[in-house]
Amino acid sequence: MVTKNFLAMAGEITTKAKLNYKKIAQRVVKDLGYTIPKLNFSDKSKMIIKIHTQSPEIAIGVDNLGAGDQGMMFGYASNETKELMPLPIMLAHRLAMGMDNLRETKRLPYLRPDGKSQVTVGYINGIPKTIENVVLAVPHSEKIKLVQVKEDLFNLLVIPMLKQYGYKINRNQLIVNGTGVWHIGGPASDTGVTGRKIIVDTYGGMARQGGGAFSGKDPTKVDRSAAYAARYLAKNIIANKLADRCEVRLAYFIGAKKPVMQETETFGTEKKSAKIISSFADKLLDTSLKGIIEGLDLRRPIYFRTASYGHFGRNIFPWEKIKSL
Repeated sequence: MVTKNFLAMAGEITTKAKLNYKKIAQRVVKDLGYTIPKLNFSDKSKMIIKIHTQSPEIAIGVDNLGAGDQGMMFGYASNETKELMPLPIMLAHRLAMGMDNLRETKRLPYLRPDGKSQVTVGYINGIPKTIENVVLAVPHSEKIKLVQVKEDLFNLLVIPMLKQYGYKINRNQLIVNGTGVWHIGGPASDTGVTGRKIIVDTYGGMARQGGGAFSGKDPTKVDRSAAYAARYLAKNIIANKLADRCEVRLAYFIGAKKPVMQETETFGTEKKSAKIISSFADKLLDTSLKGIIEGLDLRRPIYFRTASYGHFGRNIFPWEKIKSL
């Protein structure tokens, strides 16, 4: 949890490693750009660490490679973008990434860390046709007028980024900082807790989400690993041209070695029979917890980059790889 001049880190962990959690947190805060104490949140802010050993009752199931909790998970893919993701969330992620890049490279040095993006896409018969509007929110120096911020973002970010996907908008379709003023961003103005933006982490509302957050969980927690597995299955079904849209559904109970439910929905867009699609999924990945962890090689320190710009749609992650059978 982060708020004005304060960070709290809490949780359970089973490890033999000796970690300096405070130093790790300070490094991350600094790397994010929060380095000015007078803005009321920085790597110098007060930090409290409350991390203890995992409950032995939970460890019983986890140590035997059973699911670390109960729950349902969904994975989704469609052929509307090259990333096989819904267009609105992909555009939003690219815009967020672009705002950070403009600040970090000092092309727009007056921007400050923090920000949001939102894109409204017009669909006709399930196919994206138009961009209705783009909404950006980003804090900036008091010395810079909002009209300049909007013009710079329009020319340096929105126009070139949308062009990559074959779309364009006019200036009136871009909304920047809707209230007209935003200078102090981050925890100083808005308290935050890990796991509150699960729709941003997944599919932007275009597909279902099981309710469990991903961040802060190791791969024994199926909230995370099974959601990755479901995305992997759905994406490969689309990539192998078995359907145009696909949702994979999984469910587990705590200690379960295999899912108690696995289903695939193609929304009437299938190119092959349900039997062939199901057989393909079964051959592609064993959805037991052990099968997911080993099949996607999840016991590695690969999760830092999932903390921004979503968990899906970037080929740097193993659950985004395409495999032909």
